[in-house]
Amino acid sequence: MKKRILLLAGGQSGEHEVSLMSARSVLAALPVDQFDVTPVVISKEGRWLPPTQTQQALDSGEAPTGGDLVLHRAASAEGYDAVFPILHGPMGEDGTVQGLLTLAGIPFVGSGVLGSAVSMDKVMTKQVLASAGIAQVAWRLAVRRDWHDRPDTVRASAEALGYPLFVKPANLGSSVGISKVHGPDELDGALELAFSLDRRVILEAMTAHKPREVEVGILGNDAPIASPVGELRFDADFYDYETKYTEGRAAMHIPAPLPPEVAARVRDLALSAFRALDCAGLARVDFFYVEETGEVLLNEVNTMPGFTTTSMYPKLFEAAGLGYSDLVARLVELALERR
Repeated sequence: MKKRILLLAGGQSGEHEVSLMSARSVLAALPVDQFDVTPVVISKEGRWLPPTQTQQALDSGEAPTGGDLVLHRAASAEGYDAVFPILHGPMGEDGTVQGLLTLAGIPFVGSGVLGSAVSMDKVMTKQVLASAGIAQVAWRLAVRRDWHDRPDTVRASAEALGYPLFVKPANLGSSVGISKVHGPDELDGALELAFSLDRRVILEAMTAHKPREVEVGILGNDAPIASPVGELRFDADFYDYETKYTEGRAAMHIPAPLPPEVAARVRDLALSAFRALDCAGLARVDFFYVEETGEVLLNEVNTMPGFTTTSMYPKLFEAAGLGYSDLVARLVELALERR
């Protein structure tokens, strides 16, 4: 008998459009002989759209207004075997939807409330990983209230890290709102942008040498496995939104041309981070590898990585022999297994 899957997409975050792209790929990949899939797009206002509007949103890449309240549609999801919340960013990847589905007693793909919430918040992620002894770049926290009331203290934090540095909203992904700041004259604009998207902002130091950006996919629950290591190469100042989602702007090298001992260390650290953050199902763990010093520094953990045709996560497991359709089917199995 086919399993009935509710595929959630869209959402209220700045990654709404990315989620719709991911959902189209997942819809095309789920084997029709195994799954009966019903997509539901959540609008930017947080309403769950009926079938006609959902299809319009998937076709156009933008959700219309209208729809039903979240709790009403979630309660009706009891007839599904599992939910695939292909939602990126706040109000979708941060434990909110995961908590709703947990209360409704519905299995879902990906991490639970704790793993989702902690991994989404860059501040909490950094603190948990530091307690686990996993190395990261130097960083500082800035909050919107301090920026409004005591801007010089925020500027002083940046000066302490040195330039260039990165300014990032604490609770967004897909490089939304991230700026590379080359000097003091660029700092205020970068902070204004980040604070327009989040009340907490991370200031991150650059490494002394230009690092290589490598990534690992994790798949599983209590006995997770790590994919081969992939490397991103791109012709841009940093891996921004446009570079990430424009075909041909970045190249993936899988497996990454790394010394075997470095690749093994990256994979081990990715598994350690997955466990430390209480993740489940899947994650993509991103690192900086500083070739000159041999340092491996953890950058981010994504509990619902992109599933577009240009996304690294499916490509990593394809290199391990697990094709896209089989990968998506395995994620549903893991959701049911965890329950």
